[in-house]
Amino acid sequence: MDIQDFIDSWADSSPTITVKTSGSTGTPKLMHVEKERMRASARMTCRFLDIHPGERALLCLSADYIAGKMMVVRALEWGLHITAIPPTGHPLSRSGDYDFVAMVPLQVWNTLQVDEERERLAAIRNIIIGGGAVDDTLAAALRPFQNNIWSTYGMTETLSHIAMRRLSGASASEWYTPFDGVSVSANAEECLVIHAPSVCPQVLETRDIVSFHPDGRRFKILGRKDNVICSGGLKIRIEDVERLLQPVLSQPFCVTSCRDSKLGSCVVLLTESTDVRQVADICKTVLPRYWNPRHVVTISRIPMTETGKIARAEAQRLATEALFSKGLSPNDA
Repeated sequence: MDIQDFIDSWADSSPTITVKTSGSTGTPKLMHVEKERMRASARMTCRFLDIHPGERALLCLSADYIAGKMMVVRALEWGLHITAIPPTGHPLSRSGDYDFVAMVPLQVWNTLQVDEERERLAAIRNIIIGGGAVDDTLAAALRPFQNNIWSTYGMTETLSHIAMRRLSGASASEWYTPFDGVSVSANAEECLVIHAPSVCPQVLETRDIVSFHPDGRRFKILGRKDNVICSGGLKIRIEDVERLLQPVLSQPFCVTSCRDSKLGSCVVLLTESTDVRQVADICKTVLPRYWNPRHVVTISRIPMTETGKIARAEAQRLATEALFSKGLSPNDA
């Protein structure tokens, strides 16, 4: 969607607007959401970050998705001066003075690799990172920065984020702090439950496995319920495996699963590396024995959504197809 198209839709008489989910766990869906709830979300973010009217914002995300749309709404609602550029992996490659920007993890990682872009990143007062998990390596790289860099937690259904955790400076934390007016709890499956009436009309039960700080309010996400592999009676969280492998595998990869006649399901590692034996050997050195992938499969490109998340459903499909092509029986793939 063109930015002006969104602004025109925002200004029309309809009380709702259409947004699209990211599709990280399946096919993207269209949702009709109330503009007033988007305004409420914008106000929560700007208050939390102490953003001032007249500050300069950079839009470097697609306006097709909620993250990009909400940057425009924050500018309109809070009186910000916004500059829009086409989505790119290096949004700070051109000079410009900004006070507020939203980026996905890959954009931030790319920015850190270029000295001039890194300096520009350090000069932005508030940076929020969403659209995917901030891994330990990226978090460690951002900790020395003294400006305000935040990881956000939220989804399309909550009209962007409802909690943040600081990544930079002495106050960096692994715990997300919910916004005022947002209450969180856990259900019987240990998944996060969100009650944010100003942005979401119903209580939202997520598939994110949660752990709470002793204060009972702050939380961290351990992984997705959908991303738990039950293999030989053990429950293995995909995110835990990827977290251990991320520092030691140089080529893009992701972890998924396939059916297995003996184990029920087994761990599969998809990699862009062509040296499958080397990847398997590295896995053996850093992973617990029962977390090691039963299959390592080379693919041309790790499937990603338009918002920079691993497309988990597509990854599982590619793993199954690859293993079938190797002659495995249906019970083993």
